[in-house]
Amino acid sequence: MAYTLIQNGESFSFPEPHAFTQAADPHANASVFIGTDAGKAYAAQAAALTAQTFVAIELDVECLGVHTGEDTGPSNVVGFARFRLGDDAPTNLVELVKKTFTDPLAVQAAKSAFEAAGFKVAVCNDFPGRILNRLIRPYYNAALRRLDEQLATADDMDKTLCLGLGYPEGPITLLNRSGLHHHYRVSKALYEALGQEPYAPARRAQVAWARRQEGQ
Repeated sequence: MAYTLIQNGESFSFPEPHAFTQAADPHANASVFIGTDAGKAYAAQAAALTAQTFVAIELDVECLGVHTGEDTGPSNVVGFARFRLGDDAPTNLVELVKKTFTDPLAVQAAKSAFEAAGFKVAVCNDFPGRILNRLIRPYYNAALRRLDEQLATADDMDKTLCLGLGYPEGPITLLNRSGLHHHYRVSKALYEALGQEPYAPARRAQVAWARRQEGQ
C-alpha cells in the first residue's frame, strides 16, 4: 500500500530514518502525517484528502477526535503512534486508532502499510493514550508511590518484580533510565483528560519534571 509522507515537526515515532518513511511515494493516493504538528499539517490539507485510500495522523497522547471531530468526520482518517518509552528507541509496535465512523477499508489499508514495513499493529478505539499508556502509567505511578512510602528500596522493588514476574527490567530502573520527566508529562496529560486518580503523577515524577524545567 503506497502512501505520501508529510512531516511537520519532530516525530516521536520516527526520530531516525526507517523503512516505513523511506518507502513513501509522493504520488500515492494515501497520506501519512508525522511530527509534533502532524495534526496542523493535516488540517491545512484535509479538504483535498477525502477521496484518499487512507490518511494517518501521528498522535501524542491526544485523541484522534481532536483532528477529525467526535461524532462525524472523514471516514478515511486514522491515528497512529509507535510506542516509545521516554528517551528509549521506539518499539516495533504501532497502535492504530479508529473512530466509530472510520471506514474498515481505510483501517485495513493503513494497517497493511505499517505491516509491510515490519511493524506489529494493534487497532484500538479513540481514547487518550491508547492501550499501552492506559495500562502501564497507573502501574508506574503505583511503583513510585510505594517507593515514596518506603515499602522497600528501589533495588529490592525492582528485584522482586523481575524475579517474581519475569520482567527484564524493574519499573524504577526503567523510568530513571528512559527519563522520569517523560513519564510525568504523559501521566499528567492522561490525568487531566480522564480525571482518574491512578494517572495522577507520583511525587517523584513531579520532582523530576520540576528539575527538568529548571535545567537540572
